[in-house]
Amino acid sequence: MNYKKINAEIIAELQLICGAKHVYQDADVLAHYAHDYTEDLKFIPEVVVKPQTANQISDIMILANKYNIPVTPRAAGTGLSGGALPVFGGIILSCELLNKIIEIDTKNLQATVEPGVINQVLRNEVEALGLFYPPDPASRGSCMMGGNLAECAGGPKAVKYGVTKDYILNLEVVLPTGEIIWTGANVLKNSTGYNITQLMIGSEGTLGVITKIVVKLIPLPKFDLLLLVPFASPEKACEAVNAVFRAGIVPSAMEFMERDAITFTLKYVDAKFPITDDDKAHLIIEVDGNDMDVLMKDCEKISEIMYEHQCLNVLFAETAQQKADLWKLRRSTGEAIKSHSIYKEEDTVVPRAHLPQLLSGVKAIGKKYGFNSVCYGHAGDGNLHVNIIKQELTDKDWNEKVPEGIKEIFNLCVSLGGTISGEHGIGYVQKNYLPIAFNSTQLNLQKGIKKLFDPNLILNPGKIFI
Repeated sequence: MNYKKINAEIIAELQLICGAKHVYQDADVLAHYAHDYTEDLKFIPEVVVKPQTANQISDIMILANKYNIPVTPRAAGTGLSGGALPVFGGIILSCELLNKIIEIDTKNLQATVEPGVINQVLRNEVEALGLFYPPDPASRGSCMMGGNLAECAGGPKAVKYGVTKDYILNLEVVLPTGEIIWTGANVLKNSTGYNITQLMIGSEGTLGVITKIVVKLIPLPKFDLLLLVPFASPEKACEAVNAVFRAGIVPSAMEFMERDAITFTLKYVDAKFPITDDDKAHLIIEVDGNDMDVLMKDCEKISEIMYEHQCLNVLFAETAQQKADLWKLRRSTGEAIKSHSIYKEEDTVVPRAHLPQLLSGVKAIGKKYGFNSVCYGHAGDGNLHVNIIKQELTDKDWNEKVPEGIKEIFNLCVSLGGTISGEHGIGYVQKNYLPIAFNSTQLNLQKGIKKLFDPNLILNPGKIFI
């Protein structure tokens, strides 16, 4: 791409738009915004700007179009596909100062927030009012709502409650050309024209910059119960997952962790976790609702199913602390593996009945190409995170053999009726694999949408298609 470099004139114009104190060129600031949580990749931006209003973002986009400057929107930078990496330099547009909860409407069960609001902050505020915003990615204590929408974040609760897209009613968006629009209406049903709201969710910051978000809320469940189920066979654990749903039970969370994921994480966090030499995988299963008798009966049925699939035990988390320890361990797994070794995380997803075939296939592919993988994920919706760790692999094998193995894993996913990303997005690191999931007609349709929204291809370039 032939983008213009930032010069003193452009810096002066950015300072007029946002104020000098919100325009940064210090080396340490640029270095901070050069990476997100994706592997060990770094791309240095030329300038970081922190606007505080949609109008300021509009002016920035008009300026960027005028000079042909790439703009990379950024929320908290917790993404795992390189979506916030400034691949072509240019402007990092940070949304972190747009961090207000504008309104919580308890009558209509809605909230209006800015994109820099932390997921957990919103959850805490609405839970204090007896309400619930279910999407809960592992980084919920630090990730921002704008990034959650950009990637259509999921998390453990997705198995029962759905993902981010299921809770978004309306958006204020600054288009790549600078216009400010609302994409829909604050209603539960809307059959008025194309659904631009849903088009924005999961578009990874390539179609517009989200500046206000209207979310749907639901009543907060009163009770939850948490089970920990060890297995001697990871495949048997995966088989047990679908059996629970076939029995008519929908858990509020159903997580899978193989043994290496647990042992790596126990070295990283201070959390109690019962594990024996025979334990090769665990399921973490949660049920929630408003009737404790119903939940207890569900747990009894789940326990029967687990034993039918040769589990080693069924353990109840009896205290709030035990529940917190289990969830702390599960939510820390990604960070733990990252601290252990250079790694590549693949976000595979298949229909959940095919999870055993996916897991065994991943292990066979790893053996074929000479790499080890650590697997965990949201078993209840067929979403398996495959962490390929470098360990003793040579740079040559890491750069040549591993990508071939990843390609084979993705082909396996598609052959099983799945696809190559469940919740992390395509971003920068997966874009070369996109033709595995889409044919040329599908890709051209999506490229056409991108070109319509962003004719100069300046908004988050280097991601998905370009």
